[in-house]
Amino acid sequence: MSGGAEPAGAAEPAGARDESTAAATAAEPDDRSLINTRWQRTLDVLSVIGPPLTVATALLVYFGWARTDAQAKAMGLDVSLFGYTVQDFILRSIQSLFQPLAWLVVIGLLWLMLDKLVVSLLDTPRYRTLLQRTALAVLVLGFAFAAVMWMVAVTQPDRTLLYVPFLVAAGLVVGAWGLSVRRRSAPSGRTLRIAPRALERSLVFVLVTLLLFWGTSDYAQALGRGAAVDYQERSGLLPTAVVYSKERLAVTAPNVREESAGSESAPLYRYSGLRLLVVSGGRIFLLNDGWTLAEGRVVVLRDDGSVRVEYGNAGAN
Repeated sequence: MSGGAEPAGAAEPAGARDESTAAATAAEPDDRSLINTRWQRTLDVLSVIGPPLTVATALLVYFGWARTDAQAKAMGLDVSLFGYTVQDFILRSIQSLFQPLAWLVVIGLLWLMLDKLVVSLLDTPRYRTLLQRTALAVLVLGFAFAAVMWMVAVTQPDRTLLYVPFLVAAGLVVGAWGLSVRRRSAPSGRTLRIAPRALERSLVFVLVTLLLFWGTSDYAQALGRGAAVDYQERSGLLPTAVVYSKERLAVTAPNVREESAGSESAPLYRYSGLRLLVVSGGRIFLLNDGWTLAEGRVVVLRDDGSVRVEYGNAGAN
C-alpha cells in the first residue's frame, strides 16, 4: 500500500510543473506582443514624421539653390562653379524662408482668432443673418480677387509683382473660408449642394500649397539678385586678398595690380586690388576693387596650394 502511494504523490509535483510551464509559455507571447506593439507604434511615428522631414529638407535645399542660382547668374557665373553642398544650400535658404513663414504664422493666428469669434456669433440667432450675408460677400470677393490676380500673372508675366502668387493664395483661402462660414450659418436641415467637402478642401490645399511654393521661389530668387546688387554697392567692405603665384596668372580684371616680387631665378608674382567673395568647392572666388555687375570680373583660382593668398581686413591696402 505504501509503495503505491508514492507514484500518486509524485504525480502532483509533475502536474504542478506542467501548469507552471504552461503559464510561463502563455505569459511569454503576451510579453512579445507587448514589445511588438511598442515597436509598431514607434515605426508608425517614424513613418509619419519621416516623409514631412524629407519634404522639408528638399524644400530647404531647393529654395537655397534658387537664391544662390539667381545670385550667380546676376554676377555672370553658374551656381555649379561654387560646388556648394546640401548643407550650404540649407543654410542659404533660411533667409529666404524666414519672412514668409513668419507672416504665415501671424496670419494663421489672426485667422484662428477671427474664426473663433465668428463661431461664437453663430450661436446668437440675431447675428446669423448678418453673418450669412457677410460670408457670401467674403466668398465672392475672395474668389474674384484670386481670379483677377491669376489673370494678371498669366497675361503679364514680365510685369507681375513679386507677391502676386501670395495674393492669389490669400484670395483662395479667404473665399474658401467665406464658403465654410456660410455653410455653418445655414439653418439646420439645409445644406449647400456643392462638391464633396473632403475633395474640395484637398484641392484648395494643394492649389494654395503650389502658390506658396511659387511665391517663395520668386522671393528667394529676388533675394539672390539683391545679394548680387549688394556686392556691387558694398564690395569695399569685403576682406582684401593679395595673391602670390610662381606663375604669371595674367589677371585682367579692372583695378588689379600685378607686381614682380621675386628674382629671375625664382620668379614670384604679386596680385593686389582683390576682394574675397567665397571659398568653396576647392576654388577661391575673388572680386576686383570697384566691382560692378556691368563691368566687374570674378577671378576664380584653385585652392590647391598652387597660389598663396593673404587676407586682410576690409579697407586694408
